[in-house]
Amino acid sequence: MQTTNTGYATYEGLGKDGKGHVSTGSSALSAQPYGFQTRFEDAAGTNPEELVAAAHASCFTMALSFKLAEAGHTDGSVTTSAEVTLKKDGDGFTITKSALSTKGKVPGLDKAKFDELAQQAKEGCPLSKLLDCEITLETKFEG
Repeated sequence: MQTTNTGYATYEGLGKDGKGHVSTGSSALSAQPYGFQTRFEDAAGTNPEELVAAAHASCFTMALSFKLAEAGHTDGSVTTSAEVTLKKDGDGFTITKSALSTKGKVPGLDKAKFDELAQQAKEGCPLSKLLDCEITLETKFEG
């Protein structure tokens, strides 16, 4: 199986004065503003690192959901946040870390097994494999 997805970005003006818009091929995200102000000055809009964080959280959550289903569980919920860290690196910037924090509620499962499956999901998650940075995982579990 192979899928291909598309994202689009436009940036008008240059550098700090420029303003952009980002969209997804599915239109789930449509013409959302981004630029220097949304990335470094908390202006309204999004930024690439926020989009990476959302992508990583959703990819990992789905991977864990499938691990739980493969282990025979049919009911439950998983919620994950990801915090992506961007640091100055010479003349540019580098994403240095993605910190995943996940909460699971799966009847009939214990925390040790949840943690084991979460670790497997982190290692198998396509976005975890893509990111060239430190990836940490914190878990919370309700049986």
